[in-house]
Amino acid sequence: MSKSEPTFNLIRQYLETGQGEENVKKVQAVYQFDITEKKGGPVVKSWTIDMKNGKGSAKEGKPESFDALFTMTDDDFTALVNGQLNPQMAFVQGKMKIKGNMKKATAFTPDLFPKPTPENIQKFKEGKF
Repeated sequence: MSKSEPTFNLIRQYLETGQGEENVKKVQAVYQFDITEKKGGPVVKSWTIDMKNGKGSAKEGKPESFDALFTMTDDDFTALVNGQLNPQMAFVQGKMKIKGNMKKATAFTPDLFPKPTPENIQKFKEGKF
């Protein structure tokens, strides 16, 4: 399992509960995340985070279409969502590549979701929020 997988699962479980509905109304975008093992390496896994339809959703795989596509390493994604890597610095330093609508891309921030702490991952996994 990749380092980022528990975070994507946390986002999926969070959105399934309907707790992200207000953010979905604000963001109105579909995001694709392509995760690589190393910078410039091949994509090892793709994820879709739909912040446009219904209460939102997250799943493994590519969407039919996206508003913004983020490509980054597993380590950089994990550092970003844990608050150890600033999104703007990640982009400027080439640690995060973005394709598509930049306005929609900047609307996606780690603050939209619960922090991927072991406690939150367990809490949402068990449905005890």
